[in-house]
Amino acid sequence: MTTKELYTKGARIWIPHAEKVWEGAELLEDYKGKILRIQTNDDKEVKELTITTDDKLPPLRNPDILIGWNDLTSLSYLHEPAVLHNLRVRFERHNSIYTYCGIVLVAINPYSELPIYSTDTIFAYRGQAMGDLDPHIFAVAEEAYTKLEREQRDQSIIVSGESGAGKTVSAKYAMRYFATVGGSATETQVEKKVLASSPIMEAIGNAKTTRNDNSSRFGKFIEIHFSPQYHIQGASMRTYLLEKSRVVFQAPEERNYHIFYQLCAVRDSFPDLKLDRQDAFHYLNQGSCSGIQGVNDAKQFEETCSALSLLGFSEREQKDMWHILAAILHLGNVFITESVVEESDELDSECSVIAADDPHLVAFANLLQLDAMEMRSWLCQRRIVSLREAFLKPMTVVEAVSARDALAKHIYAELFNWIVAIVNKALQTSGSQQQRFIGVLDIYGFETFEINSFEQFCINYANEKLQQQFNQHVFKLEQEEYLKEDIAWKFIDFYDNQPCIDLIETRLGILDLLDEECKMPKGTDNSWVEKLYSKCSSFTHFARPRFGNSAFIVCHFADKVTYQSNGFLDKNKDTVIEEQINVIRNGQTKLIKKLFCKDESANKKLTVPAGRTKVSVNPKAATVGPAQRHHKKTVGSQFRDSLNMLMSTLNATTPHYVRCIKPNDVKAQVEYNPQRVVQQLRACGVLETIRISAAGFPSRWTYMEFFQRYRVLCRSSNIQRNNMKGTCEHILKNFIKDTDKYQFGRTKIFFRAGQVAYLEKLRADRRRACCIIIQKQVRAFVCRKRYLRIKRSVALLQRYGRGLLARRQAQYLRQTAAAITLQRHVRGWLYRVRYHKLRSVAVGLQRHGRGLLARRRYHLMKLNHSAIVIQRHIRGWLARRRYQKKRRHIVLVQCVVRRWLARRVLRRLKAEARSMEHIKKLNKGLENKIISLQQRIDELTKENGSLKLLQSENVELRSKVESLAATEVEWKKATILVNEQRAKLDLLEKELHQERDEKMDLINEKDRLEAEKKEEVQKLNVENLTLKEQRDKLNEEILISRAGAEELLKERLQKEKALLEREQDQDRNAYQKLLADYHLLETRAETAERELAQERRAARRLPARSGGASGGHQRSLSNASTASAQDLENVSALSEQTEDDYGYGSVRSTISTSSGTSGVNHISGRPAIENIDWTAGTRVSQSAVQAPASGSDTTSPEVSTPASGGGPAVEGVGLVLKLQQKVKELEKENDRLRRRVESLEKEDSPSDDLTRARDSFRNPMLLQVQELEMENEKLKSNIATLRIAAAEGSGSQELLSQFQALQAEHERQREECVQLRSVLASHTQGLKNVATNNYSSHVDIINEDGELVLAFEAQKKVTRQLEKELQDEQIRHVELQRDFECLREDYVKQRKLVSANLTRSPQSQTEAVMQHEIQRLTSENLDLQERYDDVSDQYRKAKKQVKLLTKKLNEAGIMEPLGESTLVASDGTGTAQHASGISPAHRVASTRGNTSGHPEGRPNLVQRKKERDYLGMFEYRKDDEAVIVKHLIHDLKPRVAITLLPGLPAYILFMCIRYTDHVNDDEKVRSLLTATINTVKKVIKKRHEDLDSTVLWLSNILRLLHNLKQYSGDKAFQAENTPKQNEQCLRNFDLAEYRQVLSDIVVWIYQGVIRYLEERVQPLVVPAILEHEAIAGVHQRAPGGMRGRLASADREAESPVDVQKALDALVMELSSINRCLALHGVDPELVVQVFRQLFYFICASALNNLLLRKDLCHWAKGMQIRYNLSYLEQWARDQKLQDPMVTDTLQPIVQASQLLQARKTEEDIQSLCDMCNQLSMFQIIKILNLYTPADDCEQRVPVPFIRKIQNKLQERQENSQQTTLLMDTKFSFPVRFPFNPSKIRLEDIEVPEVLNLPMLKKV
Repeated sequence: MTTKELYTKGARIWIPHAEKVWEGAELLEDYKGKILRIQTNDDKEVKELTITTDDKLPPLRNPDILIGWNDLTSLSYLHEPAVLHNLRVRFERHNSIYTYCGIVLVAINPYSELPIYSTDTIFAYRGQAMGDLDPHIFAVAEEAYTKLEREQRDQSIIVSGESGAGKTVSAKYAMRYFATVGGSATETQVEKKVLASSPIMEAIGNAKTTRNDNSSRFGKFIEIHFSPQYHIQGASMRTYLLEKSRVVFQAPEERNYHIFYQLCAVRDSFPDLKLDRQDAFHYLNQGSCSGIQGVNDAKQFEETCSALSLLGFSEREQKDMWHILAAILHLGNVFITESVVEESDELDSECSVIAADDPHLVAFANLLQLDAMEMRSWLCQRRIVSLREAFLKPMTVVEAVSARDALAKHIYAELFNWIVAIVNKALQTSGSQQQRFIGVLDIYGFETFEINSFEQFCINYANEKLQQQFNQHVFKLEQEEYLKEDIAWKFIDFYDNQPCIDLIETRLGILDLLDEECKMPKGTDNSWVEKLYSKCSSFTHFARPRFGNSAFIVCHFADKVTYQSNGFLDKNKDTVIEEQINVIRNGQTKLIKKLFCKDESANKKLTVPAGRTKVSVNPKAATVGPAQRHHKKTVGSQFRDSLNMLMSTLNATTPHYVRCIKPNDVKAQVEYNPQRVVQQLRACGVLETIRISAAGFPSRWTYMEFFQRYRVLCRSSNIQRNNMKGTCEHILKNFIKDTDKYQFGRTKIFFRAGQVAYLEKLRADRRRACCIIIQKQVRAFVCRKRYLRIKRSVALLQRYGRGLLARRQAQYLRQTAAAITLQRHVRGWLYRVRYHKLRSVAVGLQRHGRGLLARRRYHLMKLNHSAIVIQRHIRGWLARRRYQKKRRHIVLVQCVVRRWLARRVLRRLKAEARSMEHIKKLNKGLENKIISLQQRIDELTKENGSLKLLQSENVELRSKVESLAATEVEWKKATILVNEQRAKLDLLEKELHQERDEKMDLINEKDRLEAEKKEEVQKLNVENLTLKEQRDKLNEEILISRAGAEELLKERLQKEKALLEREQDQDRNAYQKLLADYHLLETRAETAERELAQERRAARRLPARSGGASGGHQRSLSNASTASAQDLENVSALSEQTEDDYGYGSVRSTISTSSGTSGVNHISGRPAIENIDWTAGTRVSQSAVQAPASGSDTTSPEVSTPASGGGPAVEGVGLVLKLQQKVKELEKENDRLRRRVESLEKEDSPSDDLTRARDSFRNPMLLQVQELEMENEKLKSNIATLRIAAAEGSGSQELLSQFQALQAEHERQREECVQLRSVLASHTQGLKNVATNNYSSHVDIINEDGELVLAFEAQKKVTRQLEKELQDEQIRHVELQRDFECLREDYVKQRKLVSANLTRSPQSQTEAVMQHEIQRLTSENLDLQERYDDVSDQYRKAKKQVKLLTKKLNEAGIMEPLGESTLVASDGTGTAQHASGISPAHRVASTRGNTSGHPEGRPNLVQRKKERDYLGMFEYRKDDEAVIVKHLIHDLKPRVAITLLPGLPAYILFMCIRYTDHVNDDEKVRSLLTATINTVKKVIKKRHEDLDSTVLWLSNILRLLHNLKQYSGDKAFQAENTPKQNEQCLRNFDLAEYRQVLSDIVVWIYQGVIRYLEERVQPLVVPAILEHEAIAGVHQRAPGGMRGRLASADREAESPVDVQKALDALVMELSSINRCLALHGVDPELVVQVFRQLFYFICASALNNLLLRKDLCHWAKGMQIRYNLSYLEQWARDQKLQDPMVTDTLQPIVQASQLLQARKTEEDIQSLCDMCNQLSMFQIIKILNLYTPADDCEQRVPVPFIRKIQNKLQERQENSQQTTLLMDTKFSFPVRFPFNPSKIRLEDIEVPEVLNLPMLKKV
């Protein structure tokens, strides 16, 4: 594959551009030779390029997937436009200022502050390889620090660039990284001094230029020295070529050094300096720029002073410094005028003169304490010394000004050098042996201006040397890589600038000729240039300009530079008039004498008397002056020597390169000027690095990465899984025919430039072809399915259409026949109907006519009567309605008035209630009276409304009844009239026609009256409904107002509670931070004291060492820990042989063993630590199950199981034992919950309620508080129940049941309120009548006469009834819950058995049934064994008491000495023998004899064998205190402690404290507690890396703290105590102060545990969360650069864990931590807090690493991360760590993974912002900028989308913790220690023998 073949249609290329340097274009046709048709991307202009040769083809562009990559060497095409474009994309789009270019870090100055330099960022890069994370200055510093540790070789960081590119800032951040990472707890002052040197050097060596506001005007090389432990122990600084000319001259818009402006800014504080504004001094106003925007010179001066003080500058020295600097300013203002001196009669000479009263000269002399007149004289004249004489020569004004400026520059340079020397002295540590160092070189970059002088020449000379060293180092690295991989390579031709260096520094070079010209008496710049023309013309890098003879050209590696020779000789000589120096040297200022008198003997010159007197001079002495004068080196020679020394230092170190780039010259943010950038890239050697890399094999892939990327180019049959190299060779041979384009190494494939792009093109074409094939098949399938579906649909439509037409035809025929039949029948029916109708009409007319006349007369009479009745009823109804309406209005007005009066009285009562005096005067039940009054008002209102409703209904019913009665009477009368009128029917028929019209009128009138009646009824109904609605609304408003008030009160209480908790957390967090700082300072103080003691001992041994060998061995921390570990093993081994503890040897005692007959003690209750089943989390020993039945004298309970069952039986028994242990634990938890419920019931007992009620009558405010407390307790109990239900998985059911219970209680209270109101109404009915007569309308004050007392008594009865029902329900609930737990356990067992049997054969089922039966028998056997253990315990206690009593009887002489078998019952084994050797028969006989001889002996002894009632304390002597503390705390090993009762040392210590309280010994208790605290601190400090030890004492100190609270006597801690425990409370001492001290110790231990756990977890976080790929085949690696792959490969070899096993390792680590916490009995609440802190650390570390790694920000990796986190969350659920505050700490990293997977379109902006509520704006934008598609199928995140996201995120308010980019990994949540009382009885605690505490006596 040749490069020419890549120029096809659509290929993208780069073409030169005048402004953009390079412009993108696209080929319009394939390149065939000489003509290349292109179209530009920006303006779409079509051009034709003429190509003479293939080498002149324009450079190709890289694929989009590589654009923006963080390593320029990862680009497929390495050339100038690709580098320039990639830097631009990263700087403008991604806001990334750092980019790798091989071994070089390119840093672009952003001209703004970025949040990427925090301490969290430093620790994020700590331990990471260079290339694993995003490019950063911290990554270079970490690489140097890591190589210093590994290779034991000095390192150097070379920072270069133009002025304003950010060199000083980069060097400052590198030193800050070393100070942070290399700091130690005892050497913090050294790091502070190293950092404090920066502001000092910036003040005296930096100035504002046109390119930079803080430009460093000198070069410096800082060496940071490290101790053998790689802690900073000192530093040193070397400076190069200070720009002294800036002291006396500044260009426009530039400033002098910062220190001068800082002094002028604080001139009011130093009146003795006589300073003025900056513009008043000549040395400061030449640049017309007195200030810098955003910089406060006064504040900067304060920082400079503080840094000087920190580095050891005394106040006197600082004052002298300010005097010298002010003197320099005054010297610049000395005004020199022109004058004429008459030397002879004919000739006059020009001279200069200074006024004698010049104020600035006087100020200059006063500040330096020198002779003003003498200085005035030597400022205007100089002394010329010849061989024979010396004479004075006046100077012209120009010469005098030059001499004055030279003096000012010399003074400043000497002061600068002195400050640097003092800084170096302060940074060096005394007595420390220098080890390795890391050097940071901050030196000027290549410079070229319109006028280039001596300074630019020296700067460019230094850059030539550095570039040569850089080229050699890059070539060396390339050569080493090729040799390492056995690559056949050719010599890479790179630019060698040795000829240019030879031109400058060799003999007869530029510097040599310059020094030679300086030695000439009459040497000038022009004569020197002429020598250059003649001597250097043979050098190829030297040229002569076309015009002028005062300049010369040097061809540097970056560009050709024209130097103007004016001033070269003067600057190289750096001459100062010696007489002026002598005047200054004679000054009285101490600092001046230090500056100018230090080399007085070496700088002495020949002194000549004043005047022109000739003197004779000794010839020997005459030769001394010139020799000494010429001994001083020139500036060029000094710079060359210092540069050669620097290069020697750099060559002896491993260099690291940082190239700083200025994006523009106007200091604008995010503005990229391609012309300036490419100029700097050429100057700093970045493009040379690219050229060297491109000349070789820049692209490098491992075989596995290459195969995973380009597997699509290979057939499946050609894949060799065991030979990846062969597979890769097969792929490359098929597609790249030229073997020179690639090489196969040992572990990598090396490609030349452009080949990876070609492979990417092939890969994309193959994937595109595959996609086309898939699309073709899918589209064909879709079209075929669509055609078949359409075909079936058409056939179906035709079938249904034909059927529809046929059915329509048949329907038409049937309808026609039916229509004919219907017509026939209808026509006949119509004629018949017409006939019958005519006939009926005729008959009807006759009949109705006759009846009409009769009815008309009847109706007229009826209407008259009805009208009279209607009028009567309507008039009565109207009168009643008016009456009712008036009465309602009157009642309403009365109600309103009464309500207004009641409210006024209520307001008055409330106002009076607010005053405490009135509260004391009024009745104490006033609030209840007000409540009852309000209830009565509501009740009366409701009754009034109901009565009104009933009254209105009664009136309506009465009116209806009356109307019906009247109607009935009328109906009877009408019936009689009808009978009478029948006789007159014939007469009425005649009047039928006459009365017809009248009848019609009456009918119309009747209809009208009915309509009016209906309308009136409707109106009444509407009014009734309206009134009902108003009434309902009023009732609802009353209820809502009540409910709203209650809800408002609850919300207010919740808010206040949350506020108080938040404030408490903040206070606790601040206190714990202060506590941590206190312990840190305490540690530092102890370390300092220890080091001081060591230094004193070393000082004492110093004389002895001078005469002989060194002293004895000193134990360091490392060997101390080793010895401690050995002691731990020895003691543990010894304890295994001699320990006689049985399980929880205090509360749980088991069968003892005979130490005399067996050499090994068996622990029956608790297994040994090596036998514990760690996976099950229980303490059941497997060895106890599998142990044989014989082999020891005593057998544990577990061993008594049948051993003949074989393997399955043994496994089943072990399972039963584990399940039994878990059942016991559940039973204990159930008992604890039951006791808690009982305690809650006791708290809510009726007697307590009655007491509270009585107190509430005495104090209304107390009643409210008690009600709130009751409500709070009820809510707490509900919350606890909900938590338990949530843990069991029935949270929703429990919540529903609580809601139903609350609703039922509410309904019950309502009914009770109704009953109460009825009772109150019945009792107060008589009082109402009296009150109405006495008080008129003010009836409400009847409550003061006792009504409230009656209401309260009724309420108490109801409350008792409710409490009784509540207790019954709670008891029933507990019983049901217990039954449910039992049934659930049985169900689980049966389900397991059934599920196991379903998959087995019948024979296996039988075996399973037998195994189940064996398990049941085993459990019964274990129960019997437990009973046997209890009996054995009682027996052993009785035996001990018998021994004790027998001993006392023998000592008292009451009883003769008996054998042990006589007094001690045998245990049934026949092994107890007496020491005297008496046989068993004799012992029995003697026993009988003694019994008969002493009737009061044995029987009385047996009767007195009664167990004592212990007080729960241990008696001890004060002398044994140290032994107790040592054995109980210092010598206690964790492996022994886990076999004991959790917290047993704390119980023993507390029982000793109880004894001191019992005897009321204040000194003893203080001594014991102080010794305990100090010993615990020593143990923790010594074993801080032993997790078991720290957790052991974390648990014990916390248990001791709980015990002190529980038995303190405070009522707040006695809620769950038993009466016995309340009796055991401390009586004499209040140990609240010690409780606080213990709490602080617990916090300290907790913080140490967290730090240790974070250190253990940290190496696993990134591999487990970010790099682990649980879903295989998802992740595809994108092409990476040389830096990333090399660094990753090196770190993989040293990785502590395999990436694929990292997640399991992390889970195992967390499980071991949880197991350790559980074994030592740590409180569950504290365990939750530990894992909350650990999960936060895991989240912060993972997210910080993700934010700094571009290779992890893509869709596939987001899915992998989310899966890994879900695995971690599932572990938390499995470990019962379901507290939301544990898993919620993982939300930031979870949301980051979701952000990587989410769609990124404009429609998803709002959803993305809502989803990432735990991420800050910087983090979201950073992830979106880092998002890189892993393949070309994905698209990059558009820049407009990121801008919209940013604008959207700016709308939401973020707290201060979210304004940084990285999470704070050092953040810690405030720890809480909830009170956890113990249920263990103190009187049951025994001291096991393993603790070796025989001096403790149980009282």
